[in-house]
Amino acid sequence: MEDDCLGSDEEFYTSDQEDDYSIEGLEESIDGLENEDSDTPWIPPKGTTTKVITKESLLVAQKEDLRRVMDLLFLREHHARTLLIHHRWDVEKLFAVLVEKGRAFLFAEAGVSVVEHQDSEPLLPSPTIMCAICIEDVPSNEATKMDCGHCFCNGCWTEHFVVKINDGQSKRIRCMAHKCNAICDEAVVRNLVSKSHPNLAEKFDRFLLESYIEDNKRVKWCPSTPHCGNAIRVEDDEFCEIECSCGLQFCFRCSSQAHSPCSCLMWELWAKKCRDESETVNWITVHTKPCPKCHKPVEKNGGCNLVSCICGQAFCWLCGGATGRDHTWSSIAGHSCGRYKEDKEKNAERAKRDLYRYMHYHNRYKAHTDSIKLESKLKETIQEKVSISELRESKNRDFSWVTNGLSRLFRSRRVLSYSYPFAFYMFGEELFKDQMTKEEREIKQNLFEDQQQQLEENVEKLSKFLEEPFDNYDEDKVMEVRMQVINLSVVTDKLCQKMYDCIENDLLGSVQLGIHHNIAPYRSKGIEKASELHCGTNGGSMEPEHPSGSGSSFESGCSSRKRARKEGSGGGFFDLNLPAEVVDRN
Repeated sequence: MEDDCLGSDEEFYTSDQEDDYSIEGLEESIDGLENEDSDTPWIPPKGTTTKVITKESLLVAQKEDLRRVMDLLFLREHHARTLLIHHRWDVEKLFAVLVEKGRAFLFAEAGVSVVEHQDSEPLLPSPTIMCAICIEDVPSNEATKMDCGHCFCNGCWTEHFVVKINDGQSKRIRCMAHKCNAICDEAVVRNLVSKSHPNLAEKFDRFLLESYIEDNKRVKWCPSTPHCGNAIRVEDDEFCEIECSCGLQFCFRCSSQAHSPCSCLMWELWAKKCRDESETVNWITVHTKPCPKCHKPVEKNGGCNLVSCICGQAFCWLCGGATGRDHTWSSIAGHSCGRYKEDKEKNAERAKRDLYRYMHYHNRYKAHTDSIKLESKLKETIQEKVSISELRESKNRDFSWVTNGLSRLFRSRRVLSYSYPFAFYMFGEELFKDQMTKEEREIKQNLFEDQQQQLEENVEKLSKFLEEPFDNYDEDKVMEVRMQVINLSVVTDKLCQKMYDCIENDLLGSVQLGIHHNIAPYRSKGIEKASELHCGTNGGSMEPEHPSGSGSSFESGCSSRKRARKEGSGGGFFDLNLPAEVVDRN
């Protein structure tokens, strides 16, 4: 029995004949694996490209991009924000348009009107002015002139702003003048609206602040439920899987659960297929026949081919045609259906084949996801075993190989479970029907399934060794189990990497539509945990005007996606109404 558990060297792919899993590479991997400490939080490597934007750091993150544009183009803050919102907060794209098309085109396209010497000219030289909207004469101090040069009374401006804010157009409120595309000054909007509608002014501030997340392709809300109030910013590739500081792991591209090696489209189709009634329909097609009178599905529960529906209609089970009730052991009176009808038989066979194929992949996917849930409970048991083993007087004082092996088991099991939905669509006819010949599909499917089978075998062996009662073993047996766990951890890691390479290069990379099915890269240490964006960095000063957010908008609970976060040891939240240089100083 002991020999069966340990197995041979060839079973773990560590023999001298295996080039991919050489002893030298195994020893290097073992050294790295032993040095991992899974009891402490995983520290992101230097140069991590994902950041957690909390309520405290949201304003600072927005100010960083605003400052870059303001310093380059010598603009006021609201003009820089208008440009960035138009370009979805993509600073590099904004700079590229500036270089290719010029400053005038950049401003005109975004609706920015910059008046060079506005302060030297009187705003309203006459004591009264006629508003072109309401056609009434109003005092000059009750009218406002925008950067584009159009001037209307404050009452008309206020009503215009209120309508736009209520319609959800707070981020780009255009001038009221006919065919004027200029964006109104946010300070003017805030000042006029706050006098009569303070709640709308807070809503306006919140929309401007959250536009950094809502309109930014590099930033997305964490999809946790209930919402943790965090957003995630990536710097490079949007096809990645990340872990928020709240502990949720998700795909940045589609905001669903982490699902690689499935592409986002594959996972969307698979999730829909698993939760809707499509497979129920397939089962009904295979195992029932519709009544020719009421069209309800009827399941046969006897050997006679003359069946009766609950509506009273009798029909032939073989062909589905309506008949009378008179019949003998060999035939139905006045009915004959011996002729072969190809289309109907083909449809039934196709539905049966599709149902069995789906059940094959779904059963294996479900089995591994269930194993992940069950093995998550194994962590507490292993920690108890480790505590008992450390109390004994033994040479083996380091049991990090146990926790590291458990972490490797979780990662490999997750990859294995999502490889089945990938195979369902990769080798099916739903997405890549005309992309491969039948022979090519068969060759690639065999290649992928061989790697899948190797990974599955080693994952199951790793799970079995981790469940060993090593706290009751002697030192030699513990060392033997330790080497097997380390061995299998290295092998499963390499097999996962090999599977990802096969998917990206040999499968998706070889079909024309593969460019629409990018997957997140494989990470040996697991999904990258985003580091928190520090809000104390001093990146220069900005003009001391009213910022694009107010502290009260968060605390009042206007946004349903956010919930209050506890104040940390840093002294609580900073005031969003302070100028940027004061915020940076604090």
